[in-house]
Amino acid sequence: MSQFASKWEKSNNAGITSRVRDSVKNPGPLKPRLDLATRQIQVQVAKLDATSAKLRERDASIFNKIVSSIQKHDSQHASVYANELAEIRKMNRMVTQAKLALEQITLRLNTITELGDIVVTLTPAMSVIRSVRQGLVSVLPEAEGEIGEISGLLSSILVDAGTVGGYSLNFEAANEDAEKVLAEAAAVAEQRMKEKFPEIPTGLPSMEGSTESTS
Repeated sequence: MSQFASKWEKSNNAGITSRVRDSVKNPGPLKPRLDLATRQIQVQVAKLDATSAKLRERDASIFNKIVSSIQKHDSQHASVYANELAEIRKMNRMVTQAKLALEQITLRLNTITELGDIVVTLTPAMSVIRSVRQGLVSVLPEAEGEIGEISGLLSSILVDAGTVGGYSLNFEAANEDAEKVLAEAAAVAEQRMKEKFPEIPTGLPSMEGSTESTS
């Protein structure tokens, strides 16, 4: 274990250092780079939380417009606002799911204590982060580049860990694990949306049938 501690904290073993340098230029110690990745993910979580708060404000504002339109018997504007509200809630659901998924990855990164843990943890984490990045492109375009940097950092750490320890990557198992993380995040996000946001007021034409109802 003391030998591993040397690899983990300092990567100062000459043989290990030379092998890592062969795979990635100036790799740096693995633990500090993991800590950096964790901090960067936490920054993204905070940004997603702020975005969700702004979407909740817009949600409340448009919901009030729907109620006002219904009270005025203005079904046309009520349906327009309802469709807008549906889009905002869809965006908020995606943001909440991404936030939950990234929080799960942060928790997992914080549990890493051995070199082998890096490979087991980061392989599915990479898949989750790619999915989160793709999902946020339409909602938060600026997040694509930032999450891409995190993905690149974790990828380099994964390559280094695999090279140092001679580990093989089981992408099939990793993808299954990643799908579970995303599915759980989606389920929790859906539940939170139901708990936090009121349903469309009774008497409003359904959003799916709003075109027919207002024609």
